[in-house]
Amino acid sequence: MGRITSFFVTCGVALGLAGAVSSAGAATTTTTQVHHRKSTKLHSTHHVTHHATTVSTRLVRGRDGKLHRVAVRRRYYEHFTGDSYAVTDITAGDITAGEDPVVRAAAIEALGNMNGTAVAIDPTTGRILAMVNQKLALSSGAEPCSTIKVSVALAALEEGIVTKDTPVNLGGWSMTMTEALAHSNNVYFETIGRRLGFERVRHYANRFGLGELAGWNISGEQLGVYPNQALPEKLGGVGRMCSFGQSISMTPLQLGALTAAIANGGTLYYLQHPTTPAEAVNFTPHVKRELDIKPFIPDVATGMGGAVAYGTARSLRASFKELPVLGKTGTCSDNGTRFGWFTSYADTNYGRIVTVFFLEGGRPTFGPKAAELTGVFYRNLWDHSYFAEKNPAEAPAAGALSQTSTATGVIQ
Repeated sequence: MGRITSFFVTCGVALGLAGAVSSAGAATTTTTQVHHRKSTKLHSTHHVTHHATTVSTRLVRGRDGKLHRVAVRRRYYEHFTGDSYAVTDITAGDITAGEDPVVRAAAIEALGNMNGTAVAIDPTTGRILAMVNQKLALSSGAEPCSTIKVSVALAALEEGIVTKDTPVNLGGWSMTMTEALAHSNNVYFETIGRRLGFERVRHYANRFGLGELAGWNISGEQLGVYPNQALPEKLGGVGRMCSFGQSISMTPLQLGALTAAIANGGTLYYLQHPTTPAEAVNFTPHVKRELDIKPFIPDVATGMGGAVAYGTARSLRASFKELPVLGKTGTCSDNGTRFGWFTSYADTNYGRIVTVFFLEGGRPTFGPKAAELTGVFYRNLWDHSYFAEKNPAEAPAAGALSQTSTATGVIQ
């Protein structure tokens, strides 16, 4: 996480540990920093104020005339310096001739004046239908926050560590993967990450496309970062990497490609962005690799559906029977800039569309806000009959994935 700054509150608590020293002014101090990101069975990490607490000790003379060791806690609240609202046209410089104009217009309207990017993908081909604010979308990325949980969940399922219904002991209480994905629980994924170990976590992350370019000859695309070694234990180790992606840098395209693979049954496509109408008409998909995730997609889809229905993405408010939406939020910050992620796919009888909304800025920026904007995007498409215009005879068979997604408690 980034630097924790701004004001602090100091309080002293007597520990009752008397000690003799040679002078009344002597004091010894030991400091332990604790990052508070409250995570409980029923509450998301997204709505908790980011702060850190330092604990030190000093000697104070008591009423009895003796010196006592006292704990001093200083709480530092995070001060955000990023701007959540764009001061210039975020679409300036975008290459749009090969994009779907309906999808692009819906994404621009949904983003409004928020400082962010939206990428929409056809998961059956890897074609980027629209990419708003291409400068940000093609940047070197940012900490994935809780969206990393999707990758970790798939890895744990493939390794047979848990099923979606396995209760995992989290120290006095337990939680299943479905609940943990829906509520974005950090403790669950820290526990699962430690069970997997760094080498297995990194193996699957790389298989899923993290740490490599997601696009096929997309001019200006930059590479995210997936470290070759685990985060030091004093910073949280592999657990922190698996709960909110600390030390990892992921791009919107990388997250979109993985989400598309979940939406289509396991094919990881190279994403392609047509830059002319002719490229769009003559589009040819390029497969990067086939992922062995098909048996586990319904398990992850249940949690992603739960996020929209009753979890951290319930602000989406555009999911209904004809347009079930499944997704995952993410919120974290670095050096005063707050990030808000939401990756999702609409699972309709007329085909699927994948979207990644990524926001950066200050306090108004967080994962549920990205989910809310995504809901506006899907509603815009629905109101413009985007899904109804697809020919049902040409739509891919819904199969087990759709059967699962309609049973996840999606708002009817």
